[in-house]
Amino acid sequence: MSDIVSLGGSPAGSGAGAALDLSRLAPEDLARAKDIAKGISIDDSQSIIQYGVGAQSKISGFSDTMLQQIRSKDAGFVGDSLQQLVLRIKDVDVGSLGKGGGPFAGVPILGALVDSVRKFMARYEKLSTQIETIVQDLDKARMIMLRDITMLDNLYQKNVDYLHELDLFIAGGQIRIEELRRVTLGEYEARAKTSGDAMDAQRLNDFNQFLNRFEKKLYDLKISRIVSIQTAPQIRLIQGNDQALVEKIQSSIMTTIPLWKSQIVIAISLLRQKKALEIQKSVTDTTNELLAKNSEMLKDSSLAVARESERGIVEVETLKKVNDDLIATIEETLRIQAEGSAKRAQAEAELSKIEADLKARLSSAKA
Repeated sequence: MSDIVSLGGSPAGSGAGAALDLSRLAPEDLARAKDIAKGISIDDSQSIIQYGVGAQSKISGFSDTMLQQIRSKDAGFVGDSLQQLVLRIKDVDVGSLGKGGGPFAGVPILGALVDSVRKFMARYEKLSTQIETIVQDLDKARMIMLRDITMLDNLYQKNVDYLHELDLFIAGGQIRIEELRRVTLGEYEARAKTSGDAMDAQRLNDFNQFLNRFEKKLYDLKISRIVSIQTAPQIRLIQGNDQALVEKIQSSIMTTIPLWKSQIVIAISLLRQKKALEIQKSVTDTTNELLAKNSEMLKDSSLAVARESERGIVEVETLKKVNDDLIATIEETLRIQAEGSAKRAQAEAELSKIEADLKARLSSAKA
């Protein structure tokens, strides 16, 4: 390609209408541009219409190809898969180890070593299957993007080739227009002034129209050239994004997943060590507690036996209370009997009186 432009940098002449610097053309490219210029005929009305159309069509078709590539790429899928991978890894909460609440949770050995680890491993196995599926999808996406990176290299080179071809047509057009303005235009103007022929004036006008349309055509080619120049960094951006995603996927597959699995193993091992230590401590504490309780029970039992052995069969306090209760009972019985005897004597007197009164009433009734 010529040194007209360095793709990814600034074009020689940043405006679309700026002329190409022909002095920067390689000798072989300048020769080809001159050959193209010689083929431009002012007498052929189709020459302007068809000039550079092939190169323009390639640029246009190339832009359509790029657009299709962008549409067909689902970078969002890769991002979603990576996000799902992170979420699944976080779902295996290492901090949940040792927090089991199953039916054996109250038993130190079974609850600590069996229930918690079993639940954790069951959750890990389930999530591990999901993660493997995500990793497989990511690996497929990685292979597709690796092919895309190679394909984008080819597209980039095609863009360079199309731009080179377009530059040759622009350079050839500039050479031809400069020649026509410097030589042919003066001839037409002189003939129109001196001949007095109306047709010479018309030919001059037709020639000026040709130059005007040809300059517009070159302007269109320069617009296509700018499009091609802008396409180059766009290709590299897409390619760079693919490369970044491939590196991210490889890092996740080759580093993150193995590291995650190793951390799971370490966490379970540390948990078992911790639980084993807790069990040993529990055994020691239980043994000490049992010895302390047995010692206390022995003390209480011995003291109770000693106290009981020193007591008599019947204590003096008990005999005294029995004697007091007996005396009180006898005295209360005698008192109650005396009261009963007095009440009976009184009742008998009342009965005698009642009987006398009855007899007196009966006697008075007979008279």
